[in-house]
Amino acid sequence: MAQADVKRRGLLGSFGFQVLAAMVIGLVLGLIARHLGTEEGQQGYALSETLKLLGSTFVQLLRVLVPPLVFTAIVASIANLRELQNAAALVWRTLFWFALTALIAVFIGIALGLILQPGVNTSITAAAAEASRTQGSWLDFLKGLVPSNMLGLTASSKMTDGAPVTTLSFNVLQIVIISLVTGIAALRSGAAADPFLAFNASALAVVRKILWWVIRLTPIGTIGLLGNAVGHYGWDALAQLGAFAAAVYIGLGLVLFGVYPALLALNGLNPLKFYLAAWPAIQLGFVSRSSIGTLPVTQTVTESGLGVPRAYAAFAVPLGATTKMDGCAAIYPAIAAIFVAQFYGVPLVFTDYLLIVFVSVIGSAATAGLTGAVVMLTLTLSTLGLPLEGVGLLLAIDPILDMGRTATNVAGQALIPTLVAKRQGTLDQAVYDAASVEPVIEDLTVR
Repeated sequence: MAQADVKRRGLLGSFGFQVLAAMVIGLVLGLIARHLGTEEGQQGYALSETLKLLGSTFVQLLRVLVPPLVFTAIVASIANLRELQNAAALVWRTLFWFALTALIAVFIGIALGLILQPGVNTSITAAAAEASRTQGSWLDFLKGLVPSNMLGLTASSKMTDGAPVTTLSFNVLQIVIISLVTGIAALRSGAAADPFLAFNASALAVVRKILWWVIRLTPIGTIGLLGNAVGHYGWDALAQLGAFAAAVYIGLGLVLFGVYPALLALNGLNPLKFYLAAWPAIQLGFVSRSSIGTLPVTQTVTESGLGVPRAYAAFAVPLGATTKMDGCAAIYPAIAAIFVAQFYGVPLVFTDYLLIVFVSVIGSAATAGLTGAVVMLTLTLSTLGLPLEGVGLLLAIDPILDMGRTATNVAGQALIPTLVAKRQGTLDQAVYDAASVEPVIEDLTVR
């Protein structure tokens, strides 16, 4: 379909309008479900379960595409990089910018924790304290780097209704490493690897076509995800932890709408163009609360909307989805650690704040095997020697905070490859400058 045909469809037919309308519908349905009651036997139970099914199914469809997309995209990108020395330089520059933005974010978190004192200005009681059953460890860094199998799969078992149930999940960082090794090996194998690389290119095209079909379901998934969040969690718990929630969202806002635009402007890029192009990924990250589930969309907008070369974006974006978490690994654990210390009356000294900075900048990679804000928080608390029971104080509003954290994470995962490509002179400036109000996904899915 030509671009003119897209414009003639008008506002009501645009992907961006459909997503915005879906957010409003999801909010309304979530409020209705919460008013009628979401427990089994209550009037709103069927609506609540329907919203939950829609949202979880959509995220699962995205997640199932992550392993083949990451593998085929990275192998193809490595095959296109004939100068490995340049690729190595890109890796180090990417990691540098990951660390720099995390450093800025954690300083903002510490400042807000000290100024707003959320652990003092709270009405929550110690009865809510409960140690998290999932905890972070520095050993997870090595576990996350060394693949346990060629597919990057991990298995876990739990008892459900008296019977053991085993589930499989994937470790994106392990898949990235496997893909890098495979791509480099294929590149060094010369002509013998040509049939394999040709098959990989065909597989990538097929995966991307399936991805477009799933992305078109975003409005339906948004209704389910946002509706379920509002209906299930509501906003009641915010009354007790209002100061803490405000500190977190102020910090996220400063990073998302202050630090990121400033970095873009300093590098000669129009911040508005960035947010117009990255909007589909940021919005999906907000409602899905999953950087991994959003990964296919993040990679798409980074390449086709922001003008980052595919060979580089195919490496940087998946790596960022695992280790680049300014919301979950910098802002949140810094404010949360200070909250727990203030709540229990534990004084923090200068070296403790240095540890918070260290864990926030380095620790996100250490939780690669067990990603998540709660895991990151337990890692921070254990490093500082603070009570792990403090995690339970914050769990009631964690889903509400997680929406903002993930949106910030996803924005950073698209930002860093854009900055690095710009500084390397490889960014397609024409593509970047062409970003408009109409989201880039609309252009991609109508071709």
